[in-house]
Amino acid sequence: MSASQSFWSPVVAGLKPYVPGEQPKIDRLVKLNTNENPYPASPRVVQAITAAAQQGLQLYPDPESTALREVIARHHGMAADQVFVGNGSDEVLAHAFFAFFQQHKPLLMPDISYSFYQVYCRLYGISAEQVPLDDNMVIRVEDYRRAQTVAGVVIANPNAPTGRALPLADVEQLLQGQPGQVVLVDEAYVDFGGESAIQLIDRYPNLLVVQTLSKSRSLAGLRVGFAAGARHLIDALERVKNSFNSYPLDRLAIAGAIAAYEDVDYFEQTRRAVMQSRESLAAQLTALGFEVLPSATNFLFTRHPRHDAALLAQRLRAQGILVRHFRLPRIEQYLRISIGTPAQCEALVAALRPLLAA
Repeated sequence: MSASQSFWSPVVAGLKPYVPGEQPKIDRLVKLNTNENPYPASPRVVQAITAAAQQGLQLYPDPESTALREVIARHHGMAADQVFVGNGSDEVLAHAFFAFFQQHKPLLMPDISYSFYQVYCRLYGISAEQVPLDDNMVIRVEDYRRAQTVAGVVIANPNAPTGRALPLADVEQLLQGQPGQVVLVDEAYVDFGGESAIQLIDRYPNLLVVQTLSKSRSLAGLRVGFAAGARHLIDALERVKNSFNSYPLDRLAIAGAIAAYEDVDYFEQTRRAVMQSRESLAAQLTALGFEVLPSATNFLFTRHPRHDAALLAQRLRAQGILVRHFRLPRIEQYLRISIGTPAQCEALVAALRPLLAA
C-alpha cells in the first residue's frame, strides 16, 4: 500500500469501480456507446425546469418527492406509497443492494449483465454468484431455483448488454421460485419492447422493479430513477435513503421528471422512432454479415464472424464513431451499438462497409 493509500478505509483499496462509457469532448461525434436517447428531452421538460429555476432554489426540495411519486404511480396504476425515487436508477439500485442483500448467503445474478451489480457487491461486502446465460445469451429461469439458500436475485430485463428480454411469464416463474427472497428486476430499457413486471407487484411481496428516466424519456443528464414494490420494500429503501441523503432529487429534477411523464405523446413518438431505427439497423448489419441478437432495448449486441470486435471499434473510433466493446469473457467479440438517429445509423453503416471489405 502506498503512503497516500494509508489514509483509506480498508474496503476502499479492494474496490474495482464501475467504468462508464467514454464521454469525449469531440465535435461532430457519432456517439453510439452509452445507450443515450438520440432525441432531446420533451420541450415541456425544458419549460418546467426553466420555471422551477426561477423561484424557490433557496429552499430545499420536497424530501419525499411527493408530486413525482404520485405522477409515476398514476402512470403505472399503483399507489404512491409503492414508489421510491432516487438520483438515477444507479442510486436506487445501490440502496436496494444495501437494504436487501447484505446477508450470509450469495446474491444470484447473470454472468453477463450490468457490471455495476458486481461493484455494489464489492462495496457492501455482498457475496455474489454469477449464473451463466445459455449459449443464446438468454437467462434460464430454472437455474435460479435456489430458495432459502440465497440472499436474493437481481436481473436486468431486458438484459444489458445483450438486449434480450424475458417474457413476463418467466419473471413470474422466477418470483415463485424465490418466495422468501427479494427478486430485483432492473427495467432500464423496458420501454423499448420489454414487458414490465410492475403489474405483478401487488401479487408478489418479494418483487422490486427499478426503472430510469434516462433512456426512454431522454433524461440521462437529469438523473432520475425509481423503484416500485410492496410498501414494506419501499419502507426499507426510504430508511436507507434517509440515513444517507434526505434530498436526492433537486427541484429542477422533480419538475423535469414530472413534465416528462405528462408528455405522453412525445414519449411515444420518440420511443417508436428508436425502435424503428433499431429494426432498420439490425437488418442492415445482418446484410453486412453481422450476427445480431434480438433486442428489446435501444441498442444492439452484435458480432461479425470474420472481424475482430476490438479492431472494428478502434477503426470506427478513428472515424469519429463510438461503439462499446467489452474485454470480458464470452463477449469479447461483441459490440454494443446504441441506436442513434437515422442519420447516425446511416453513418455507422457507411463506415462499416469499407472496413468489412478490407
